[in-house]
Amino acid sequence: QVQLVESGGGLVQAGGSLRLSCAASGRTFSSYAMGWFRQAPGKVREFVAAINWSGGTTDYAASVKGRFTISKDNAKNTVYLQMNSLKPEDTAVYYCAAAQSLATIVVDINYDYWGQGTQVTVSS
Repeated sequence: QVQLVESGGGLVQAGGSLRLSCAASGRTFSSYAMGWFRQAPGKVREFVAAINWSGGTTDYAASVKGRFTISKDNAKNTVYLQMNSLKPEDTAVYYCAAAQSLATIVVDINYDYWGQGTQVTVSS
């Protein structure tokens, strides 16, 4: 069993930055692939970024590529999402997810565990 707790969300002006953190419980965190997803009001949940078990491979949605960076610290059992050049359309609840996989995963149904989410609001 893995428990995930996100933090770092908040209100920021367009063009600003935020760093989300997702702390995971469990001794096998290093063997998990991790991902970030988001869901805006009235919209379906969408993929944002993913990282493989070692942190050596990443994937990004086209809408965030070049602005967001996902990273994984296995020693701290934490995955991060650095978000720069934020836009109002990035406003959403952001969720981290974990999967028992060596590869990156971009489809939400393939993740085994989910956090409760953290709100990110970008004002124009």
